[in-house]
Amino acid sequence: MNRSDINMNNIELFRVAGEPSQFVRDGRPQVAFSGRSNVGKSSLINTMMGRRALARVSSTPGKTITVNFYSIDKKLYFVDLPGYGYAKRSPSERARLSRIGDGYYGERLPCLTVQLIDSRIGPTKDDMIMLEFLSDTASPCCIAATKCDKLGTKALAESIASLERFGIPVVAFSSLKGTGRDELWNHILTAVSQ
Repeated sequence: MNRSDINMNNIELFRVAGEPSQFVRDGRPQVAFSGRSNVGKSSLINTMMGRRALARVSSTPGKTITVNFYSIDKKLYFVDLPGYGYAKRSPSERARLSRIGDGYYGERLPCLTVQLIDSRIGPTKDDMIMLEFLSDTASPCCIAATKCDKLGTKALAESIASLERFGIPVVAFSSLKGTGRDELWNHILTAVSQ
C-alpha cells in the first residue's frame, strides 16, 4: 500500500472504546499510538491525518481515557491509546486504563506501535516499562521523538542518539512543523504491507 492509495479526505473517528469488549475486530490493519500523558499523541495523529482537530487535543494531561479508533480510508485504523503516567488519576481509573491497554495488546498485536517519547525529556520510567512490554510481546514498533522543533540541532541529535540505543527506528517528529510526517508514514505503510 502506498500513501497515494489512501484518500485522506475519507478519515473518521470510527469508534470510542471504554472497555475491551468494544474494540474493533474487523481484520483491518491497526497502528497503535502509545505514550505518556501529554506527550502529543493526539497532535501527532492529527498531523499524520492532515487534520486539525479530529483527535481531541488538550494541554491538560490525561484527557484521552478511551481507546479511539480512527478509520483511514476504510483500509486501516489509527488506534489512540490512553496516555500513561498521569499521577492525578484515581487508583480505580488507573486500574481501568491499565485493563484497557493490557486488553488491547492481549487480544491481538497491531501491525505497528508508534511509541511517542518527548525528545526534550527522553524516555521516562513509564516509557521504559512500555518499551520493555513491546519487546516482550514482539510487537513491531518505532519511536516518534515528539516536540523536536523545541530543541536546537545539537540537543536534538543527542536526543535521537540516546533513543537509537534501543535498536528501534526513531523518527524526529514535530506536529507544529510537520517534521517527520513522511518518514513516519513510510514506517506505517511498510508495516501495514507486511
